[in-house]
This record gives sequence, C-alpha cells and structure tokens, in this order.
Amino acid sequence: MQRSNSGDVRYDDPWYDALASGWGESTGPTEAVPPARRADGADVYLEVQRGAAFQEVRSRYRRFVVPAVAAFLTWYVAYVVTATTAPGLMARPVAGAVNLGMLAGLGQFLTTFLLTWAYVRHARLRRDRAALELRWDAQELARGRGGAA
Repeated sequence: MQRSNSGDVRYDDPWYDALASGWGESTGPTEAVPPARRADGADVYLEVQRGAAFQEVRSRYRRFVVPAVAAFLTWYVAYVVTATTAPGLMARPVAGAVNLGMLAGLGQFLTTFLLTWAYVRHARLRRDRAALELRWDAQELARGRGGAA
C-alpha cells in the first residue's frame, strides 16, 4: 500500500480487487495501474495455478470435501425421506418421551458440528501451511516481475 501524490491510497497487491471491495475506499481520483502491471499479476496467477503445489492443495481440498458433502447430503436426505415416508418408525419411543425421530434430528445437529470440526482440522493439518507457502511464493513471483513493490 502506497500513498500517491494526492494523498489517496494506492494498492499494489496483485490479489487486491478494487472493484470487489468498495467499502472504506476513497472516492477521490486515484492513480491508474498500467495495463502491463495487471497482465503480470494475471500471468503470475496463471503460473501459480498451473503449478504442482497449487494442484496438490486443490486435490487435498477435493479429497476431503467431495466425500464429506456426499455423506452428509445422503444422511440428511435419508432423515427427511424416513421422516416423511415412515412416520411410525420415527415415532418409535426410545426412552420416555424421546423417540427415534428426535434422536435422528439431534443427530443432524451433531453431525453438522462434527463435520465442521473435521473440516477445520483437515484444513489446519493438510492445507493451510501449503496454501500460505503458495501465497508467499506467488507474491514473491509478482514482486520479481514488478507486480507489487
């Protein structure tokens, strides 16, 4: 982040998207970034995206998320279908006023929390460090090409 001659803030971060932010931005005239500089940032992004490290991070993400989403959606649809097609089964008492449907419904909440915990743990142990290293490498690449000072 640098100050221009007019006092406005100019962002040199190649990952900063001025069009998407809009909150807290100055409304005065700003210095335009030359088109060649934008192309370098795009080139860096494409180079990083094609790299083996990026593909490994994406692969780790997909290997966890796809089976987890499939399992959770299957469990959720099974709960809804069973509740609508077999109300007698769901009304079967388990302990006192607690029936099978109540336990399955509470199980939905429990599995949501467990899945969230598992996702956060997986991200922390298997992806966060690699993604952070990838980001630093990409920023160094951009600096080397004159993309960000």
